[in-house]
Amino acid sequence: MTADEYFAVSVEGDRTQLVEGVMIVNEPTLPHAFVQANLLRVLNNWASAAPGRGFAFAPTDVVVDEYNVYGPDVSWVPEPQVPDPVVGRLKGLPGIAVEVRSPSTWRYDVGKKRAAYERTGLPELWLVDTVARSVLVYRRVSKDSVAFDVELELSGPDELTSPLLPGFAVRVERLFTR
Repeated sequence: MTADEYFAVSVEGDRTQLVEGVMIVNEPTLPHAFVQANLLRVLNNWASAAPGRGFAFAPTDVVVDEYNVYGPDVSWVPEPQVPDPVVGRLKGLPGIAVEVRSPSTWRYDVGKKRAAYERTGLPELWLVDTVARSVLVYRRVSKDSVAFDVELELSGPDELTSPLLPGFAVRVERLFTR
């Protein structure tokens, strides 16, 4: 199935994604939703603390390529990429895509989706593992990097930061607690 065929049969918010031409259903659990809400809150608090910090948002369709349409659990886009007004679909990839572990999609997140994000130039990917209570970070050192140059596994008191988000930091353990 192509992205155009996918959009002809899917409905925004139907919890489906297109992965390598196959429509899959995402079935998030309560731990998934909890971590997603925490991460979205801390990113939006950082973004709204000063002008020009872009925009963080909950799942929406992101066209990765002709056969891949994902709905990252959280996305952040830099200010120049924020559509005005905020309508339609995001043009291009976000600056950071976050995938939170779901029983139905984790194997795609760490496999085919990570590979497609890397192949198509996503600057940074965070894979949040609700079982291991850790965050796998994949990023490029520069825009010219053809692959993710940096791979980190963060947990507990480690701070999740990004060169794309100056001044942003959150302890990983905070993502998993109230």
